[in-house]
Amino acid sequence: MGDLEGTLKRSWLKYSESGITVLGLLIVVGFVLLAVVGKHIVPYPEHIGSFVDFVNASKPPSLAHPFGTDLMGRDILSRIVGSFRNTFLMGVIVICISAPVGFVVGVAAGYNKGRLIDTVLMRITDIFLAIPPLVLALAIASVLEPNMINSMLAITVMWWPWYARLSYGVASSLRSENYVVYAELMGAGAPHIIFNEILPNCLSSMLTKMTLDMGYVIIMGATLSYAGLGEQAPRPALGSMISQGVKYMPGQWWFTVFPAMAIIVIVLGFNLFGDGISNMLGTDDV
Repeated sequence: MGDLEGTLKRSWLKYSESGITVLGLLIVVGFVLLAVVGKHIVPYPEHIGSFVDFVNASKPPSLAHPFGTDLMGRDILSRIVGSFRNTFLMGVIVICISAPVGFVVGVAAGYNKGRLIDTVLMRITDIFLAIPPLVLALAIASVLEPNMINSMLAITVMWWPWYARLSYGVASSLRSENYVVYAELMGAGAPHIIFNEILPNCLSSMLTKMTLDMGYVIIMGATLSYAGLGEQAPRPALGSMISQGVKYMPGQWWFTVFPAMAIIVIVLGFNLFGDGISNMLGTDDV
């Protein structure tokens, strides 16, 4: 127990060397809490779904509506917080699918470097990497029904190659390490070596990348939503709120500015949090 407590203290001291990474942690924790309980604490929960109040439509920020109201009279603050749940779910699900798939592909190729399986897997990976990620995601989402699940699928398809490339590099460098060679000489099979010898040495790099990627996935999801390929009305989505609001700039500036600021703060929080994790785990090269 004492060793665990000491390890946690040392990890925290290393993470909090820079005060700005603590700010990132606070932003991430706040975002996650709002994603979980936000719908229950917003001032106008009924405004998150189908709701119309033309009497209070297009109201500028005030005490009653700190972020103003939209064309339908819905409270923008409530809708922004109401969109956090799906935003968070998208990031978590995309990364939790992309990371294992990319890891398996990358490690299988890296451990068998120079063999046919390496050539096949990494050439497939290179094909996906050669296509601009946003173009690939838009192309996939455009042929599917526009909804949250299909937008997650589109992002996942273009995200796994980055994890494959990362794990390939790590596995390629570890395959000649003494402990891997000794495991092979002892008769250990490839699954044992991959999951017991190579995986633990990949975890720090993978965890850092997963943390940093949360912000990028959120931006990608907002981009698809902005293009009308994500969550559909009347459900709130940050990208679609910005898309609808730009038509009324600069008069009704609050339609666009506050959802855009929410994206900026969330992405900044995850980037700062990821930097802290990188410093703590010593993976500055990710």
